[in-house]
Amino acid sequence: MRKQLIRRYFITGLLIWVPVAITTWVVSLIAGTADRTLLLLPESLRPHALLGYDIPGIGIAVTLLVIFITGVLAANFIGQRLVRWWESLLNRIPVVNKIYGAVKQVSDTLFSSSGEAFRKALLVRYPHHDSWTIGFLTGTPGGDVANHLTGDYISVYVPTTPNPTSGFFLMMRRSDVIELDMDVDEALKYIISMGVVAPTPRIR
Repeated sequence: MRKQLIRRYFITGLLIWVPVAITTWVVSLIAGTADRTLLLLPESLRPHALLGYDIPGIGIAVTLLVIFITGVLAANFIGQRLVRWWESLLNRIPVVNKIYGAVKQVSDTLFSSSGEAFRKALLVRYPHHDSWTIGFLTGTPGGDVANHLTGDYISVYVPTTPNPTSGFFLMMRRSDVIELDMDVDEALKYIISMGVVAPTPRIR
């Protein structure tokens, strides 16, 4: 009885501390990455030079501020001309132009409010016909690929568990997938938790 009680208390403690530890690790990783952006500043403008000590996490605030200011500047006529000049410069650099062009096209598609990428969660058969998993609609096949596909096909991204940043790109018949009445955030949480945290059923 005492052994079971100790085991229950230990598991209860794990359920409290494991999410806290993982969250702290992720936040620290993000903060550390953002802090490294301060290395782009001149030595005289870094917090250690101005205040005499470093401020952990200030890189996040600086990064967010730079992103916001960039958005403000790019929204006017002069800013748009500068952005076009910068993109034209990058497009003239071998290798860099290929990488930048591909990344920009992907980011424009993902963050476009009018696009359909990652707006819908789907139930798809994968990796074989008798099993199912969750995928995300990313668009429709294009280019020469579309010329070789007969019927109505869609492009689907199937993430891996528990790391959804890696996965598989599939082209599937629209009739072979099921559109879920589930938010993308709920679907991601379901995937990351390896099916443990199930979305709340919608009341119809």
